[in-house]
Amino acid sequence: MRFAAYTHQDRDRLAVVDDAGVLYPVPGAGSLTEVLAAGRGLPALLALGTAALQGPPGPPVSRVRLRPPLRPASVRDFVTFEEHVEGVRRSVDGAAGVPEQWYAAPAFYFTNPHAVYGAHDDIPVPPGSGALDFELEVAAVIGREGRDLTPERARDHIIGYTVLNDWSARDLQSAEMRVGLGPCKGKDTATTLGPYLVTADELERYRDDEGFLRLALTAEVNGQVVGTDLLSNMSWTFEEMTAYASRGTRIVPGDVLGSGTCGNGGCLAELWGRSGERVPPPLKPGDTVTLTVEGIGTVSSTVVPGAAPVPLPAGRRRSRERPSRG
Repeated sequence: MRFAAYTHQDRDRLAVVDDAGVLYPVPGAGSLTEVLAAGRGLPALLALGTAALQGPPGPPVSRVRLRPPLRPASVRDFVTFEEHVEGVRRSVDGAAGVPEQWYAAPAFYFTNPHAVYGAHDDIPVPPGSGALDFELEVAAVIGREGRDLTPERARDHIIGYTVLNDWSARDLQSAEMRVGLGPCKGKDTATTLGPYLVTADELERYRDDEGFLRLALTAEVNGQVVGTDLLSNMSWTFEEMTAYASRGTRIVPGDVLGSGTCGNGGCLAELWGRSGERVPPPLKPGDTVTLTVEGIGTVSSTVVPGAAPVPLPAGRRRSRERPSRG
């Protein structure tokens, strides 16, 4: 079942999308965030959707503005594709291969849950950046609270999936991570989610023998295909990622877990690392990025000019001398 959040006639609505692209509003629900907050999991969401499909139809998807499927409680972005790690390391610092520590656990960082954009929203260039990049990912959405989960138990906590574009200002990211902390403003301006939340049961037919979802991934810039991969090339399953995210803490309804960027052209930086030159070039205003995930859908965003950075002073260099105490 596919759920969409949309704006129509100045009202925010939640709906189920049928196979013909018609929206069936969910009675009494303005957002998926509200529904997930109840924490009743996938069966309750499917029951809600079934009831909506028996009601009156709304407009087709083509006549509304899609919003992000949910407003995340948090966004953890993992890095689970070896090929991506290898290519981006070569692009950023000329390093070869994948660090051995990467294989120890599915690493992630927290990104900004307040900078989420819908499937077809324009994306502003981050202030001060001249090297904007896209990143093609799939995100799992948590529907039930949990803590210290096993991968087997974690499956019941994933309510669905959506496409994620982790927009990255590569120049800002590269500079700030030399501090040994981050990423910060290199990832802070925009994350695209959409077009729908596809419930977990819908994708079970794509699951392989190792538990990975074998979904085809495609990235295009201005209509030109620049990357293709399979989601099953991840090194950890979403259940394993969810279990790790819950270790020593809580995961809650509305948490979003990104797969990390796929390989084979899932972002421009990987291509730059492999070729040794910035081809295709960094994104600029007017460029359109289209990302498609089999079984989930397509997001397509056009880059627009962003705000100029507000000037700030450099950090004060402080003396190490301390006054003596008398």
